Amino acid sequence: MTYGMKQAGITVLAGLDNDHHCEKTYVKNHHDTRFIFADITKVEINILSDIGITTNDNNLVFIGCSPCQHWSIINTDRQKSEKSTNLLTYFQKFVKYYNPGYVVIENVPGIKRYAEKSKLNTFICFLSRRGYYFDDSVINANNYGVPQSRRRYVLIASRVNKHIRLPTPNKSGPVVRDFIGPKNGFKEIDAGHIDKTDFNHSCSGLNEINLKRLYLTPKNGGTRKSWSKHKDLQIDAYQGRDHCFRDVYGRMSWDKPAPTITTRFNSISNGRFGHPNEDRAISLREGATLQTFPHSYLFYSDSISTVAKLIGNAVPPELARRLALALQVQNVTSTEHKP
Repeated sequence: MTYGMKQAGITVLAGLDNDHHCEKTYVKNHHDTRFIFADITKVEINILSDIGITTNDNNLVFIGCSPCQHWSIINTDRQKSEKSTNLLTYFQKFVKYYNPGYVVIENVPGIKRYAEKSKLNTFICFLSRRGYYFDDSVINANNYGVPQSRRRYVLIASRVNKHIRLPTPNKSGPVVRDFIGPKNGFKEIDAGHIDKTDFNHSCSGLNEINLKRLYLTPKNGGTRKSWSKHKDLQIDAYQGRDHCFRDVYGRMSWDKPAPTITTRFNSISNGRFGHPNEDRAISLREGATLQTFPHSYLFYSDSISTVAKLIGNAVPPELARRLALALQVQNVTSTEHKP
């Protein structure tokens, strides 16, 4: 979100997050932006005063992109994700105190589907009472320049611009071949390849049985159905259930948008994350590129799974850039809240 906002000309003053793995990557890519390592449920509300943020600033933007596991359709540990249930309530306290000119929200569609439980309805009523005009919708990021099918709930609001509207979607969006492959600077690699350069074209290794499965999966969009009759390869949970979780162990298609890049896109067992041609999962850099991060954006960690989590949790920068342009303001300042 920070990168996309800055691409649109907005000065981002700070980002707040309680995941320490984010800090180095954030600071290294955003030298002029402060990283606040804190938990929004525990932090003092006046913490932002230290960086010069004042109340009632018409040019101030608050952005909330709280963890969304509890409201996601992806299978998650509900008890583990319980603490992310009502983070919107804590974000609301900051909006109430600082009264910024603009507010942006990005989350999974479930936050709207369960609007009462997620406190979204409460938040929207709060905005209305405070005199904010707003526009919100569940959108597909593919219609906003992102080469993946990624449905998200977005809201933009303003108390100084009653004509505020979400950006107009494109009728069609980019596809996988527009972003990865040899013509886009990605050389062929094997499963388990470790790229020691900043490009980070590294991918997870595959055991022998998964290599066999992927080898039998047709190039350019094939599914696990191609080896479902091989008793030595079939997975017990999917015996006679080829209609369930069809994307698992599948390959991406060159001429279609990628699936949603999740925090586990580095694993073929967690979705359609097989490379269209090569017998491996997509690499870290390929995942970041499908999220619309530029090749120059650096990710810092010795762990493939940690970097994949940073990439998968991110708002696609191109979507963020278009949301920023829709605010229809120039040279405004922003503070981003990620609990």
